[in-house]
Amino acid sequence: MTTHIRTSASGLPVDRPSASGLIVDRRELMAGAAALGLSSVFAGPALAADTPKKGGTLRLGMAGGSPSDSLDPSTYADSIPIAYSCALWNLLVEIDAKGNATGELAESWEAKPGAVEWIFHLRKGIHFTSGKEFDADDAIFSINLHRGDTKSPAKDLLSPITDIKKIDASTVQITLSGGNADLPFVLSDYHLLMFPAGTTDFSKPDGTGAFTLETWEPGVRVVLKRKAGDYWKPGRGNFDSVEIRYITDAAARTQALMTGQVDAVNRLDPKTTNLVMKNPNINVVRSRGTGNRYAFVAHRDTKPYDNDDVVLGLKYGIDRQKIVDTVFSGFASLGNDHLIGPTNKYFAADLPQRPYDPDKAAFHFKKAGMSGPFDLEVSEGAYSGATDCAVLYQEALKKAGATLNVKRVSGDGYWSNVWLKSPFCAVYWGSRPTADLQLSQTFLSTAAWNDTNWKRPAFDKIIIAARAELDDAKRKQMYFDAQKMISDDAGMICFAVSDYLDGYSKKVKGAEPHARYDLNDQRIAEKGWFA
Repeated sequence: MTTHIRTSASGLPVDRPSASGLIVDRRELMAGAAALGLSSVFAGPALAADTPKKGGTLRLGMAGGSPSDSLDPSTYADSIPIAYSCALWNLLVEIDAKGNATGELAESWEAKPGAVEWIFHLRKGIHFTSGKEFDADDAIFSINLHRGDTKSPAKDLLSPITDIKKIDASTVQITLSGGNADLPFVLSDYHLLMFPAGTTDFSKPDGTGAFTLETWEPGVRVVLKRKAGDYWKPGRGNFDSVEIRYITDAAARTQALMTGQVDAVNRLDPKTTNLVMKNPNINVVRSRGTGNRYAFVAHRDTKPYDNDDVVLGLKYGIDRQKIVDTVFSGFASLGNDHLIGPTNKYFAADLPQRPYDPDKAAFHFKKAGMSGPFDLEVSEGAYSGATDCAVLYQEALKKAGATLNVKRVSGDGYWSNVWLKSPFCAVYWGSRPTADLQLSQTFLSTAAWNDTNWKRPAFDKIIIAARAELDDAKRKQMYFDAQKMISDDAGMICFAVSDYLDGYSKKVKGAEPHARYDLNDQRIAEKGWFA
């Protein structure tokens, strides 16, 4: 007997009004949202009270991109590429606001017992911009772009696939090397966009998304134009055009929103969010505990960070609560040196929170026979507030007798020139829909994005076993063990898990908290409309 899961693109949820601008608890309106910690701040009429309307230009002011951005999905690593790609192309699987896998270009799927063999049924009648109808050949080609000889970060995610074949024009069979109950979530990874089979030139997008590319100025702006006719997703693809403006500086981004130069922004500065909330023309949408994981990462194979006591000293020597209170103004949860967020069902709630303990940090530095100087490379191009976090870290380590040099570097090309290359630097990780994706992509020995160079066969074994474990209690224990290993031994100093904070003009509708990414899973261009 097979397990059959029928899915479809979800419609917009209903939100109740909040004239006061206070946090609106949506538990009554979104089953399961309380478990995810989703809430929102609205200062106007109920968002879904209006029927979606066509027209207008949505102007987005965004952080999370650089002049080196590309249209090649194998290069994506930040918010702006995700945002424009989701407007131009589609995935097989979409994640809904509650964190569930729902069908996008895959209409439904089924798995045989053991979750080794999967069948995906594709939607019929969906066309690329060129007019070609999407089919199984396109799905197989697009997945295979990230397999074999490629540097794509999605290669590791797809490595368990041993065979992928066409059953008919609208059916694809995927066979894995081992069971994975999370395969639909894997296929929601933002790199796995669907292209016409044989595509080699990504600079001329040919997608099934709601928009076409009109202007391409990476590092400056990207302009998208709505396709003629009705988008295949009812109620979506409403704006005539979308302009994404690169605004790295948080203050400049907020000012652009407050003065009406843009209609929406991501990554509001927590320190000024309460002020923004007082503006009667702006809605602030907050997703609690589902935001970015902010960290400093040290290469465990590089001196002095190959010393266990040095790493433990660095972990005990950071005042997480002060950073959360000062830099995030309380709009965050304490990090505990791994990447599973507090709203994830497999979050290790019983794992003791590592406290700020300068005496214990000093003990480990003494045991290691050194207390610095440690050179930490940071940039506002890594994330807004990275420098402030580093300076607070520097001050906290002084009480442990350690010296931290905060080295400010350029934000341009940070993700290609500093991250993965510097032995100690700032990083943030976005939320992933499953514990397996959150941990596999960062900590498996073979992971392309293993940014601490931490390789432990025992950890790999746990993750691979948990992936196929159908007993939920056993699986939870495995993920607890995995989080403890990371917290104790990896070079990850994760100090905060932020709330996502988006700012919108009140005329923008269709905005809501999301369990994965900000700006409604980076899909506000597709999901939104003007009142």
